[in-house]
This record gives sequence, structure tokens and C-alpha cells, in this order.
Amino acid sequence: MGIAITSLPLSVSQQKHLKIKPNTNSNYSKTNNTYLLIQCCHSQTDPIDSLTNNNGHTRFPEKNPLINPLLASKVGAVPPRPRRIILVRHGESEGNVDESVYTRVPDPKIGLTNRGRVQAEECGQRIKNMIEKDSDENWQLYFYVSPYRRTLETLQSLARPFERSRIAGFREEPRIREQDFGNFQNRELMKVEKAQRHLYGRFFYRFPNGESAADVYDRITGFRETLRADINIGRYQPPGEKNFDVNLVIVSHGLTLRVFLMRWYKWTVEQFEGLNNFGNGGELVMEKGYGGRYSLSMHHDEQELRQFGLTDEMLIDQEWHKFAKPADLNYDCPMVNSFFPHLHEEANRSQQKG
Repeated sequence: MGIAITSLPLSVSQQKHLKIKPNTNSNYSKTNNTYLLIQCCHSQTDPIDSLTNNNGHTRFPEKNPLINPLLASKVGAVPPRPRRIILVRHGESEGNVDESVYTRVPDPKIGLTNRGRVQAEECGQRIKNMIEKDSDENWQLYFYVSPYRRTLETLQSLARPFERSRIAGFREEPRIREQDFGNFQNRELMKVEKAQRHLYGRFFYRFPNGESAADVYDRITGFRETLRADINIGRYQPPGEKNFDVNLVIVSHGLTLRVFLMRWYKWTVEQFEGLNNFGNGGELVMEKGYGGRYSLSMHHDEQELRQFGLTDEMLIDQEWHKFAKPADLNYDCPMVNSFFPHLHEEANRSQQKG
């Protein structure tokens, strides 16, 4: 642990907030109205200094408007949200073609087939065409990828159509890995387990030595909070710049991506269990709507979303997301009437009278 000395220009309001009063014993400079704050350099496990209350910017000084003069005039400004969050399922894997592979190869080490690589590159080209169709010339991509071999290989092939200048960065994210089905799988026993899951329910059934979809939901919740924090601090923006055409791409697995959507849009367990899987190398696009929220309806038509498994109520909610602002609440959520029987009956009587 070391000592860091930082010269911070402080306004009157900031001085009051920090409860610092200039006196003969302070490190206060009357000539430039600054304080020299002497702070410990924290390790990753140390708590962030509450004195600066800077929401984690201590470790990212280029993002801190109190330290970076390029951002000093923009204190309080909210970075632009990414234009899209694009969900991609890995291409065809060796396990998709031959399930016996799971009995001898660890799931995280199963790679793509040649067809899977082609699917991934075609997906990348579709994404490129979509972005170029309605974006300015400064668009970029930032990737989150599961650490499994088949997703890493998918990203490598998917990124082929993109020049280096288009790739803002990537992060390997273990929390978006595949549902854990146990270690080496017994093929016959797995057939029995999957049949039991069908009877028990896809969301709550936990595989022996593995996970349930509910377990995946818990770790996806943590990832979602990280994602939101990254968006809010403008992690994808170069210091001092505002790029309105950043697109996030999450390369993961079928169930994991469905759970991510469930968590993001607050879908119920019943709604989750009605969803269909992505195709290998397939994508689903959450695009920023007119009010700033992300909606599937901005890019996909009703037929596509119904094929994915969205119900009438879910489609209505996506239309709301299309126009709502990030801080808005949907007070007319159709789920309320359908969940409470007495409200559903009242709505039916009103329709009959009308």
C-alpha cells in the first residue's frame, strides 16, 4: 500500500460537501483554490475511499472528472448509452452434433465444428450490415464472451468482418458461461435427467453436481449489475469523447441468454419456460428505443418475437419499452390484470359492457 497525493480543484459546494474548512494546518492553497488530498492507494480488496464518493472512479482516473481536466467541464453528464445490446449464441459445437462428446471431453473444452465457424462469421457479417445500414461512421463494438472454448471460437470467427478500429475491446466473463450440467456426463443418465427436468420444470430443476436455471439467474443478476455499471460510467467511451454508436455484443449460450433476457425484462418463470432456444450462430437484438430503454421490438417484428416465444403481454411490454425512458415505470403493465383473478374478471366484464 502506497501514498498518493492528488491536487483537486474544489468548488464552494464541494468544500461544504466534504466538510473541509481552510485553516493554517490544512493543505489549502488560496491562489488556486485547491486541496492536496493525501490518500492511501488501495488494493483491489480495500474499500473505496468514501471521502471522494466517486462511484469507483478512484481506480479509473481517466473517468474521474475531478482528476481528468478533459472531463472537468462535464461533471454530472451521463455518458451516452450503447446503441444496441446484441445477444449471440455460439455456433454449432461438437457436442451439438454428437452428444457422446460430453462423456469424454469437459464441457468448457468442447469446440466448434467447421459449420459452426461459418455460422459465427455469417452472424458477424449480419451484425456489420445491420450497423452500417443506419449508423454514423464512428460506430464500434465491445464484446463480452463466455470463457468456454466454443464461445471463444465463435467470437474469433464472428469478429472477422470487423477492422481493428471497429473493436473497442472485449472481456471474458465467467458469469455468462453455460449452465453447469455436472462434470463428465453419463449419456444414458443425462437422458433420464432431462426427462425429469421436463416434468419438474426447466427453471427450477437442478442437475446432480450441476446447476438449475435458477442458479444461472443468480449469477446473471450479478453480471447485469456489472453491465449497468459499465454503461453508466461510460467504460466503452474513450476519455473525453462521446460515441453514440457503441454496440455491445454478448457471446454466450442458449439458456444463459434466455435467462439474461428474463432478468433484464423481469419476465416470470412461466414466461421463461415458454421461450424457445436461439439457433446456433443466431442473434437477438436489444436496441435503444426512442426514450432510451432497450426494446426487442426496435429491430425484430412481431412474427420473429412470437417464434422466440413472446406472448401477447410480453409483446405489449416491449412496445412500452420502445418509447419509455430509463427511469419510467410501466403503471399499465398487462401482467397486473392477468395475474390477479379479480382484476382479470373486472376487465372482461368491462369489455362485455362496452
